[in-house]
Amino acid sequence: MSDIATAPQGPEFVEKIVPGRFEGKTAIVTGAGSGIGKAVAIRIAREGGRVVAADWSADRLEELKSEHPDLAFVTVNGDISQEADVTRIVVAAGLVVDCLANVAGIMDEFQPIHEVTDAIWEKVFAVNVTGMMRMSRAVIGLMVAAGKGTVVNVASEAGIRGSAAGTAYTASKHAVVGMTLSSSVMYAPLGIRVNAVAPGGTKTNIVANFSSQMGAERLGPLMQVVLPPAAEAAELAAAITFLLSDDSPNITGVVLPSDGGWSAI
Repeated sequence: MSDIATAPQGPEFVEKIVPGRFEGKTAIVTGAGSGIGKAVAIRIAREGGRVVAADWSADRLEELKSEHPDLAFVTVNGDISQEADVTRIVVAAGLVVDCLANVAGIMDEFQPIHEVTDAIWEKVFAVNVTGMMRMSRAVIGLMVAAGKGTVVNVASEAGIRGSAAGTAYTASKHAVVGMTLSSSVMYAPLGIRVNAVAPGGTKTNIVANFSSQMGAERLGPLMQVVLPPAAEAAELAAAITFLLSDDSPNITGVVLPSDGGWSAI
């Protein structure tokens, strides 16, 4: 395993834009102010899509627009765990949504269950689970009426293993996997595809502090031994936009690890 941890990285990732792949489509991307969400929003817009970029940070959204004045962004500052903000995001899309990328999420502090506080549990689930559910509920309702649509939920390695985070985050991302699988079954006959991507380590600004000594002592060594090099956010965007696009017409109900092979170890 030490050989895996110290193995050289592969060739440098070069993003290959597919012109017109999202032409005429409207996509909502949550967590679009930074990290994976920002990379997804930029890629869809560069490929011709109209992007409703949602994030809790107005400053980050303003930065996104100022950095890319040539791209078709509609920005909405809001909290997806709040129904009123979800409604504002959907209204900004014009009540027609072809693609939904549920990217917004927050980490826990790597606590085992006997150390988890109600505050951490409720905060993590409010964004990672309730927010995703509310956003999906609103958008998939529109897709049902339209008879088409694609959804990609960002899960995590923590959604398919128990050694990637604390109890709250791990449980929340397992819930994301459950929502993905259930929705894929429910909506496949209606022309709506629902998939998930499970990132491993990724270079984002998400805060992940070890506040638990037990969590650090148990999980830290496991991650150091087997964790592949962190990916660029654009690498995750490549997988997410593939699943959102018409390039994956027969794929639904998939939880796709994009983790440098971590899930295979």
